[in-house]
Amino acid sequence: MRSMTGYGRGECAKEGFKFTVELNSINRKQSDVSINLPKELVELEPRIRDEINAHLSRGRINVVVAYHRSAGKAEESVELDTALAKAYYRAIQKLHKELKMVNGSLTLETILRAPGVMKLAETAVDVEAVWPSVEAALRKAIAGLVRMREKEGKFLANDLGGRLGLLESGLELIRKSAPEIVKRYREQLHARVKEAGLAIPVDDERLLKEVVFFADRCDISEEVTRLASHLKQFRDCLKSHEPVGRTLDFLAQEMGREINTIGSKANAAEISQQVVKMKAELEKIREQVQNIE
Repeated sequence: MRSMTGYGRGECAKEGFKFTVELNSINRKQSDVSINLPKELVELEPRIRDEINAHLSRGRINVVVAYHRSAGKAEESVELDTALAKAYYRAIQKLHKELKMVNGSLTLETILRAPGVMKLAETAVDVEAVWPSVEAALRKAIAGLVRMREKEGKFLANDLGGRLGLLESGLELIRKSAPEIVKRYREQLHARVKEAGLAIPVDDERLLKEVVFFADRCDISEEVTRLASHLKQFRDCLKSHEPVGRTLDFLAQEMGREINTIGSKANAAEISQQVVKMKAELEKIREQVQNIE
């Protein structure tokens, strides 16, 4: 199980270029990939997106790709406009004479800083040739991001497992308390009849029907069975290596529905107390589930 937050970085240097890919992800119900590429590599966006979607199913994932030329490549890309440099030099010398400036220095640095004298050449990048390097850096970044997600996922699984245990304990108490509800109601009904001084036998059909009606109305056996099934499925998902965030979210909703029904049907204080505790714990579980891929 993985969380949806993490960071990964990868590098690959080859044939005069060094490519760097950085990934970071945060919670998001769906997959949302944002890619920031140099203009020379824009054509690679679909491939990068496909590679990410193949490994990550949920979360907002920000991708930053950068590249640098090696020293040799950088020197090759620098262009000097010698003619323009000479023109600047003659113009400055002429200005010196016209203004009759005795002091003042004219250095090579001054000329090189002049607009257009030194610039980087517009060299095209062969995207097909560099894609293997970009891909290698991307896969390293994805691997790092996945490792971080898995590490945080283990902490989330431990936390959810503990909270799930509290729900399971609460359900077991409810399961044990449920049969006593009808028995207690029967005893209370007979006691009220006796206190009222009514000559109604214990096995009177009317009393039996009332007890049966009450038992049917507060029967929570189906809800208890379904809730137990949801809890088991939830615990099994905590051990999975596949993305389970959506499944856990669905199971949490179903558990909430069963707990609410148990609370509304069961006419007993001890069960109501357990329902309140279970609702509070389930809300914490639902918050944590939002962090899971």
